[in-house]
Amino acid sequence: MSIQTATVGSANPGPPRYRRSDYDVTNTVQVSSVSATRRAVENLYVNQWPDASFQPINAAFEFIEQLFAGEIPGYLGIDTVYHDRQHTLDNVLAMARLLVAWEKSRPMEWRLGADRAAMGIITSLFHDTGYVRETGEAAQNGAELTRTHVSRSARILGRFLPTAGMAHWVDIATQVVHYTGYEVPLERIQITDSRDRKIGHLLGTADLLAQFSDRCYLEKCRDRLYPEFVLAGMAHGRSPDGRVVVHYASGLDLLRRTPMFVSATRRERLEGSFEGSYHLMEVLYAGRNPYIEAIDGTMLFLQQVLRTGNWPLLRRQPPVFTRDPNPMPEVRSLMVRKLKDVWNA
Repeated sequence: MSIQTATVGSANPGPPRYRRSDYDVTNTVQVSSVSATRRAVENLYVNQWPDASFQPINAAFEFIEQLFAGEIPGYLGIDTVYHDRQHTLDNVLAMARLLVAWEKSRPMEWRLGADRAAMGIITSLFHDTGYVRETGEAAQNGAELTRTHVSRSARILGRFLPTAGMAHWVDIATQVVHYTGYEVPLERIQITDSRDRKIGHLLGTADLLAQFSDRCYLEKCRDRLYPEFVLAGMAHGRSPDGRVVVHYASGLDLLRRTPMFVSATRRERLEGSFEGSYHLMEVLYAGRNPYIEAIDGTMLFLQQVLRTGNWPLLRRQPPVFTRDPNPMPEVRSLMVRKLKDVWNA
């Protein structure tokens, strides 16, 4: 589908008619770009907290850009093709929007404040840093670290915060980051202050909204998330008698299960554990929620594909944003090798 642009010379051209693959749900922020996302987050933060310093958040953006590019000593850069740079930046933009919406819609005694909001934004930036391999690790791709990546993210976050003058948030932030994962049951996350727990709810909400509303979510599940599941050892398991148990047979099989997963996640996490925090987006968009509109549209389209079996409708080929400009051949090779190992063991 080609991008339609406004007429040249119009007074207010606005964004293109069709959403671009590496832009946020409003088609106004290029979430593959660190600088573009940083500007959008800064505008949100400074407008809401004009007397606060943006410097700690800016330092976090700079660190993440270098970390993902493989420019931080001891780290190899991001190589996960689903959980790539765009996902992280899409996440942090959604998080900043939720934080601002909360502050705008709550009485003074319930508000989170600039410092706590900065902690939430920084934690969002770091929530998937655990996928980045360290020098000398045996893993050949960050996807192999999926099961422990949130704890790994917490360690990297805990080391960074003091360098940005945020040492007082280490104990809280390294717990809050677990609201984005499944390593620690949500009820066992060690948070006592209701304001910090709300940061966790917003963080977990932003993570899900950013993924599900991605313009190419379906293609990314089929072509990128499935290989990550294979490399993580999550696509197959073993029965007690040693037989292979297939959880996801292919990328298409993963898509067949996606409506049920999204529905359950909306019910159990977005509406349940995270207390419907996604509704906050309506504060910023005059009662509309562009994230939920995009998710609903995607799920309707997927149901049409599942009903008709017309898989070629899923034809988008969005760019990948990892340290390697063309990572897919290597990831597919690793996936094939892993599948051979599973079935030949």
